[in-house]
Amino acid sequence: MAPRPKKPRNCCRAMRAAGAVIFKPIGKKMHELELVVLAQDEIEALHLCDGLGLTQEQAGERMGISRGTVQRLVTAGRKKLIDALLDQNALLLQSADES
Repeated sequence: MAPRPKKPRNCCRAMRAAGAVIFKPIGKKMHELELVVLAQDEIEALHLCDGLGLTQEQAGERMGISRGTVQRLVTAGRKKLIDALLDQNALLLQSADES
């Protein structure tokens, strides 16, 4: 059975045009690092909830998704950020055209 198709999400224009960005620890070469990928919708959910201080309900309305989905995206995004920082991995901020 094929997975359910992803619902389109409204993400800010700046992130759509920005392209991919990679953050890595100083002094380590990329080929030595594990790559942690932060998806665009996770970035947007983190930006709206943590950056702008919106509730998950408000963020869901802006993104066109449910509050529960926002909660899942924020939780997954935070875990990836913490894992990348504490384990000293490279962090890839994915753009819309890479999804």
